[in-house]
Amino acid sequence: MKTLVRKATNKDLPNLMVFMEGLVNAERPMDSTINEGRVVYYDLSEIIKNKNSILFVVELNNELVASGYAKIKKNKHYIKYAKQGYLGFMYVPENHRGNGYNKLIMDALLKWCKTKGVFEIRLDVYDQNTSAIRAYEKAGMLKHLINMRMNIKDLNI
Repeated sequence: MKTLVRKATNKDLPNLMVFMEGLVNAERPMDSTINEGRVVYYDLSEIIKNKNSILFVVELNNELVASGYAKIKKNKHYIKYAKQGYLGFMYVPENHRGNGYNKLIMDALLKWCKTKGVFEIRLDVYDQNTSAIRAYEKAGMLKHLINMRMNIKDLNI
């Protein structure tokens, strides 16, 4: 079985939209704020064409089995690094998990960031997504910040 890590192209968009649907469906139980119905998180064609972002896929025997993007973002003025590589759309279909494909994506994204002079890497992950947290920690990521939320619509204040 031949595994290939490559930059995504517009030809991959139909399969990547299926990945996005899988990602949204996996995250819905962890996030009650996600809209019902069809949700599109990312403008993938923009990520593919933008010089400050890259979208990688892992292909196994001509089938896409993983995805992830890196986007160069300007940091807040008080952060010691002027820019960061923000990682997103890290997705492996359930039937392909546990085969190291996320690590292949991470390695490709980190290498790309380094070639762009970006050394601070960040991503968001749901606190309940313990398997993803383990995978990111295994890749060298550290827990850094907890984002908290509250719906005050029915709060009696």
